[in-house]
Amino acid sequence: MTPTIAGHLLVECLIAQGVTHAFGVPGESFLAVLDGFHACRDRIQFVVNRQEGGASFMAEAQGKLTGRPGICFVTRGPGATNASIGVHTAFQDSTPMVLFVGDVASEARDREAFQEVDFAAFFGPSTKGMAKRVERIDDARRIPEYIARAFSTAMNGRPGPVVLVLPEDMLTHMVEAQPLPRVEPVQAWSDPGALRKLRELLLSAERPLVLAGGGGWTPQAAAALQRFAEAWHLPVCNTFRFQDCFDNRHPLYAGDVGLGINPALAQRVKASDLLIALGPRLGESTTAGYTLIEAPVPAQRLVHIHADPQELGRVYQPTLAICATMNAAARSLEVLSPPAAAPTASGPEAAGSALPDVPWIAWAQACQADYQANIDPANGGVQLPGSIDMPAIIHVLQQHLPDDAVLTNGAGNFASWLHRFYQYPGLVHGHKTQLAPTNGAMGYGVPAGIAAALLTGRTAFTIAGDGDFLMNGQELATAVQHGGKTIILLLNNGTFGTIRMHQEREYPARVVASDLKNPDFCALAQAYGYGAERVTHTEGFEPALLRALASQTGTLIEVMLDPEVITTRGTLSAIRNRAR
Repeated sequence: MTPTIAGHLLVECLIAQGVTHAFGVPGESFLAVLDGFHACRDRIQFVVNRQEGGASFMAEAQGKLTGRPGICFVTRGPGATNASIGVHTAFQDSTPMVLFVGDVASEARDREAFQEVDFAAFFGPSTKGMAKRVERIDDARRIPEYIARAFSTAMNGRPGPVVLVLPEDMLTHMVEAQPLPRVEPVQAWSDPGALRKLRELLLSAERPLVLAGGGGWTPQAAAALQRFAEAWHLPVCNTFRFQDCFDNRHPLYAGDVGLGINPALAQRVKASDLLIALGPRLGESTTAGYTLIEAPVPAQRLVHIHADPQELGRVYQPTLAICATMNAAARSLEVLSPPAAAPTASGPEAAGSALPDVPWIAWAQACQADYQANIDPANGGVQLPGSIDMPAIIHVLQQHLPDDAVLTNGAGNFASWLHRFYQYPGLVHGHKTQLAPTNGAMGYGVPAGIAAALLTGRTAFTIAGDGDFLMNGQELATAVQHGGKTIILLLNNGTFGTIRMHQEREYPARVVASDLKNPDFCALAQAYGYGAERVTHTEGFEPALLRALASQTGTLIEVMLDPEVITTRGTLSAIRNRAR
């Protein structure tokens, strides 16, 4: 075996795990690894970011898109702390990811050396931490072992981030070692007895509802969920920012359960007599502050299916807890036999039109009707001020974006337009189409869209607010350098809209620290190498979008939104009036 430098071995280990792209900001603490990327440049690409937060967001998006760990490299101290936002997002979103941190040399450790940080304490794995595992590689011969374990930890159980710390002197050692084989996630199957119990609960239900979401979903799992829902005629909701788990255009779709939930759907959740939570943690956003489902004992019978046994019973005491990965769980559910079907029509035309003999057919139809009413712009409930009709703009997106487009967003009230009115085709069609942070991280959408463009080659569309865009807008330089074309819809209302909404509700007319003095966004985008257009009226958006889709380069479309337009269910004026 020919000795090789440890930094080169590390890159070879990533290639053995199927990694094609790594994101990061170069640092002197891992120069040997960077040299390894140069040596292997025909097999793996190092995407150079402009800030570590953007790099870690791109790696997190990579994990969501591929189902395998997204890869990020940063240097010690400031590099790692900047990258922590992506690690936290990966943790709360249950996304597989590995963050590699170049560290101080071994002989300088524990002396508060230049940029030294105790990474085990900083990222500390716990139920409230940011990483599933934090490890330091001191022995270069064990690099294959640590990387294989990092991939296994990141993918198995509840997916999440792992941090590997790399002393810079270790990376320059000569070592005789070889990469380990590609790690595949372990599938945890549902207990047959639990499945029999679940079938019994279904047979005794009258108003069942499925909540699908969380990490670990695959196109195969989404297809199995759809077959299960169709066999039993079950209404299905997607949980907060996992709106592509179930096809939003399916007649059994009931809407998304998260921030800005349809009030009618919220009542359906409360009125349900059987909730089947397939994958979500049932956290604060999904449960409307733990009010849609009572804690610790729900009013409804609750079946909670999750890949992590520690998540089962953590907040809610379920009627039935099933520990299983999403791919295995959904495929277990699809084989549950429903009651005998009763044809809905007679004659040859009735083939394929039979419904199971269950008492909730009208309930499922009503859930779908509630959803359709909610996405009807005529039911917005308020005449929006200004010259921009946001529901109409989302309708234009629905008309012209391809079914396999990846839509990304960060955090802010602007995202609620997309979440409410856009119908995600879903993983069932073979593609992940939504990238959004359940932990509410601003600045996620721009880098996530760029990662999607680089990794998939599909149309990548980002919706951002003005405050949200400026947190990682510098990554447009990364997009141009590496050829990642994205389309960005920037809603400019000159304010941190979510905070302004809360201020007006809690402290009416006492606005502070939420108004923004913005740059010329079109000029800024053009300086990076993007095309740019400014839209001031609704009718100007469609031609701008068509030009962006046809362009060979990325495009920013700035839409000037009246600051009074603050939510999909009201305006600042309405909020002020309610506060009084």
